[in-house]
Amino acid sequence: MNRKLCFIVAVGAALALSSCGKKLGQFKSDYFSVNPNPLEVVGEKVPATVTGRIPAKFFVKNAEVTVTPYLVFDGQEVASQPYRFQGEKVRGNNPVISYENGGTVTVPVSYDYQDAMSKSALELAFTVNQGSKQYVLPRVKVADGVVSTAALASVAGVQPAIAPDAFQRIINEKYAADIMFLINQANIRAGELKTDAMNELKKELIAANSDTARVIKEVNVSSYASPDGTMAINERLAQQRETNTTNYIENQMKKDKITEFGDLTAQFTAEDWEGFKELVSKSNIQDKDLILSVLSMYKDPEQREKEIRNLSNVFEQLADQILPQLRYSRITASIDVIGKSDAEIERLFNVNPKALTVDELLYCATLTDNNDRRMKIYDTTARIYPNDYRAWNDLGVTQYIAGDFDAAKANFQKALSLDANSADAKMNLGLVSMLDHNYAKANEYFGAASGANDLAGALGTYYLKMGDNAAAVRAFGDTKSNNAALAQILVKDYSKAKQTLAGINRPDATTYYLMAIVGARTNNESMLNTNLRQAIRLDKKMAARAAEDLEFANFNLSKALN
Repeated sequence: MNRKLCFIVAVGAALALSSCGKKLGQFKSDYFSVNPNPLEVVGEKVPATVTGRIPAKFFVKNAEVTVTPYLVFDGQEVASQPYRFQGEKVRGNNPVISYENGGTVTVPVSYDYQDAMSKSALELAFTVNQGSKQYVLPRVKVADGVVSTAALASVAGVQPAIAPDAFQRIINEKYAADIMFLINQANIRAGELKTDAMNELKKELIAANSDTARVIKEVNVSSYASPDGTMAINERLAQQRETNTTNYIENQMKKDKITEFGDLTAQFTAEDWEGFKELVSKSNIQDKDLILSVLSMYKDPEQREKEIRNLSNVFEQLADQILPQLRYSRITASIDVIGKSDAEIERLFNVNPKALTVDELLYCATLTDNNDRRMKIYDTTARIYPNDYRAWNDLGVTQYIAGDFDAAKANFQKALSLDANSADAKMNLGLVSMLDHNYAKANEYFGAASGANDLAGALGTYYLKMGDNAAAVRAFGDTKSNNAALAQILVKDYSKAKQTLAGINRPDATTYYLMAIVGARTNNESMLNTNLRQAIRLDKKMAARAAEDLEFANFNLSKALN
């Protein structure tokens, strides 16, 4: 071998050896990209993906690198899961980076969100194992800050489910009595006026007439003939029965001095085929299905009667059991019972709450917007009616709104113990579970809370906390709340978010702050400043948040903050 060739071989061998024996050089920030950058809160996590593109001739063949992503903020740092990759001559199962060609590594990161993370830096720390040696390379910063908009989702701001009262200002009562007639007769027999039902009807009419809290709205007479015989005869019979019954009730009301009532109405039905059908259906008559088929096949009354009479054995049963029940007049009295006025209910609560029914007490709580007053009413209700789950549930709602979540939880549990099927109590316990970050339990409660009031708001917030913003939007539907608008912002539906925020009945600082974010994302600086000023006016702490919020990084906030 000539000297020149020997020299080249020797140099090549030396270079090959040096790629294994030399220390790994320092990583540069240019080698790495982060998605998203800046980082963003998703649910209650800060996830991201770091992609490293390692250049050729950089990664030595016998090196193994452990990279640990740190999020550094407010004088502290938290680590994500370490990730390892190695050179070609390292025995292991980690991704391999070629010395000659370089390579790509993907490092997933995730952190539990903390409020102080808005102002932060994502740094990569490197520990190198090379043969028997271990050394540490300088950290590399790859991203700055966290967009914390999703963290504005508030469980405490979700409206818990109130168990509704059944209070009715006016309750309509109906009382009825029948006067039966013999076949082909319209005269009222004396015995028909002394039945228990008739006596009860008279008594209620007299009582209502003398009670200022009861109003006779209507007395109605409906008279019928059975569907046998000719139509002309039946029509005459039914009409005469209606006339005789109406005359009787008019005279009886005059006799009882009932003068204050609404309408006295009357009508007659010549042949009561509907009543006939109903009675036959409920009967045990042989061949009733055949009779019912005749009714469905023929609509003409005379044809119906003819076909049924042809069923000679059956018709005898009908004449004995069914038809006599269709020769009658029904007198119906409709009486309105007028409940207590709002003023009377509130007065009684103040002086003698035991004089109120449970539904009147629950209704009383709806007459005020003052949460302390409502809490007092529900507490009183729970003491007077301790077995009614609604009182305990609704007391818990007022405590939840006041921020006393432990007391609220105890009363929601009490409510559920009294009514294991209470959807409202289940939904509210789901909210409490979310406050405890027990999302599995929250999901269980919500799944069993179908029909609960405001369940959409609870479910939407649950999905926000899970980081499923699209599902949150679907769950909220047309709900007008801060959380609903936040979900729409996170899926970039800014027009819808603006509509939702504008529709909130009682906007608060967060409402205006979210509107400011919509302004920033749509490059509407006027909208941003106007709403941010209002948010800060309602809550001074919003100024500090806005100053560090990356949503506003490209805007001059001096007009809003000063």
